[in-house]
Order: sequence, then C-alpha cells, then structure tokens
Amino acid sequence: MAELNGITIDENLLKRKIIHVDMDAFYASIEEREHPEFIGKPLVIAHDPRKNGGRGVVATANYEARKLGIHSAMAAQEAYEICPKAIFKAPDFTLYKEVSSQLHEIFHEYTEMIEPIAFDEAYLDVTQNKKEIKSAIQVAHLIQREIYQKLHLTCSTGVSYNKFLAKLASDYNKPAGMTLILPGDVIPFLSSLPIGKFRGVGKKTAPKMIDQGIFTGKELLEKSEVELIQQFGKLGYFLYKRVRGVDDRPVEWQRERKSIGSERTYGKLLMTIDEVETQLRYIASLVSETLNKQQKHGKTLVIKVRYQDFTTLTKRLTLDEFIRNDAATIYFYGRQIFDEILGAEKGIRLLGLTMTNLAPIGFENMKLPLFEKKVLNQPL
Repeated sequence: MAELNGITIDENLLKRKIIHVDMDAFYASIEEREHPEFIGKPLVIAHDPRKNGGRGVVATANYEARKLGIHSAMAAQEAYEICPKAIFKAPDFTLYKEVSSQLHEIFHEYTEMIEPIAFDEAYLDVTQNKKEIKSAIQVAHLIQREIYQKLHLTCSTGVSYNKFLAKLASDYNKPAGMTLILPGDVIPFLSSLPIGKFRGVGKKTAPKMIDQGIFTGKELLEKSEVELIQQFGKLGYFLYKRVRGVDDRPVEWQRERKSIGSERTYGKLLMTIDEVETQLRYIASLVSETLNKQQKHGKTLVIKVRYQDFTTLTKRLTLDEFIRNDAATIYFYGRQIFDEILGAEKGIRLLGLTMTNLAPIGFENMKLPLFEKKVLNQPL
C-alpha cells in the first residue's frame, strides 16, 4: 500500500501508465483535410441556418471560429449572428466514423486496453504495451506522430497514472500538445482550479460551495472527508478523492458500448407538430430517467421516425461534449433533429429517441481553461 496526499491506496495504482487521446476539433479538422479551401477560415459543423429557417445546432467548430465565441451545442443561428462569414458545413458522420476506425487501428498497434469515449477520444492503458516501450511519454509522442502521418490530423495527449488526471492533461496544452501529470504535480495542478470546473459541480452546487468558502481546489483540499460528505453527499466523497489525485477506475477496455433509448408506437397517428412535440418531451423524460439511473451520459442522440406507410427514418446529432441528462436538454436536441426530417404530414406511427456514444458519469470529462502551458519532463 502507498499514501497519496493523505489517502491510502494500492501502490500499483501509481504505477499505471494511462494516456488520454483527444483529437483536435475532430470533425472540423477532417473537413479541412477534405476541403483545403476551408483552412484558415471560421468553419462551423452544422446545417446552414440560412437554408433551413434558422434551425439546428453546432456539432463543433474549428479554432478560428472558437476564437470568435462559437462552440459546440450553440444554436446554428446564434453562430451565424456571431460570424455571418463563417463557413457552415453539414456534418458527415459516416466519414467521421470511418476516420475514427482508422484512428483505433493505430491505437491497437500499441495496446488492446482501449476505452473509447466517443469518435474522437479514448483512454489507453500502456503500462504493458505491445511495443514494450517503458516510457508512456514516448508512446504518446509516437501515437501523435503516426496519427499525423497517416491521417493528416492532430491530437492532444494527456499522460498520468489515472483516467481523471490523464483527461485533464490532454486538455491542458491544445492543440497538438502533450502533458504529463505525476503524483507530485497533483496538488499544485488542481489547487488553482475554480470549483465550478470540477465535474459534478454545476449551477446549483457551485453557489453552495462558494457559500462554504470553497472557491478553488485549494479550499476543497482544506475540507475533511466527513465535512464534504455531510455537506454534499456522494459528490463530496468523490471530490475529496479527486482533488487529491485518487481515481482507481481501470481503463474499461472490454466493456460493451451500449445505447439507451425509448420509442413509442401509436394506434392513432401523430399528425401535427404539437403532437410530436408532446410525445418527444415524454420520450425525452424516459430516456433521461434511464440514463440517470444507470449513471451514463452520451454524445450522440438518435431520433427514429416510422411513418404511416412504414417508411422508417433515423437521424443523429453528435456533439463534442456530453449531452446533459435532463429531459429538457434531450428534448431540445431531439426537436432540432426532427426539424431536419420530413415532418408529421404523412402521419407518424412510431417515434423514438436513443442516446449512444455512452460513458459512465464521472469527473474525468472536464474541459478546463488551465493555467500556464507546460509539459513536465519527468519520466512516467
């Protein structure tokens, strides 16, 4: 056993070598690769709101567009208002999935212990890797180089001894960066982090923590485990461990990727948009309830519509970020997708929503505007 920042853990947990690979603006970068004329211009992956009555949401945007304030999950109309000169490109998920498969072929050259999170990111356990390379930093660099040479795309990598920190590290030096976090780096790394940036601390919890004098990781560290559990329950327990750099979850490389959804068949056909909206709200509430029970969230929402003549259509929306597990958010995106199909005029006999690209709800999926960029040069 070993002690890490006041917590006793299995010493083998500190010997793990985990890499989080996060592709840089994945969908947008693929489109720039396929369309060189897009390079250097604000590019938004979304249906053009000028052509569909202002409907739709942003799947992602390139870095030129992000600098202007355009981001994933923003309404496409809002993105257009921010930058009318931006290029709007409809997403091509068939192409993105194909490139993702090519990406995983590269991962498998190094290890079979791969936990996919979405098309554009994954955890790799390279403690024992196929190439017998002792340095995880070297493995990360080789993966970055091979992705660039074979796919002409860039990625950012985070290297650490657990998934939570590896995820933070990959966000630290984007794009095309590599960051290492060792046990000795945890306290200074997390102490300056605003409390609202910790996964699980949302709009309702953050004010409560601030009322308790917890503004950053530094104040969080000063709270005892008992105090945090008494004040914040299960969240307090997890935050106590995470802010000390403890995360014993393995890379779940053998887990099955699942989907969670619900669909309803109607004896009396849905004939109006009002009827569709009512049913979508209800189905979204069922999906949200199941996701929360199973402690999963996803990045892809799929709608299924079967018409009176038994014609069946499915359409999906994939975002950079995990979709919030509340009925209103799931309904919002479901309604956006529905706007892009035929409508209700033909009469709808089946309607369904499914969330895919699932991952367990945890604290590892944090996007952070971190402090000064650096790559620590100690070995892992």
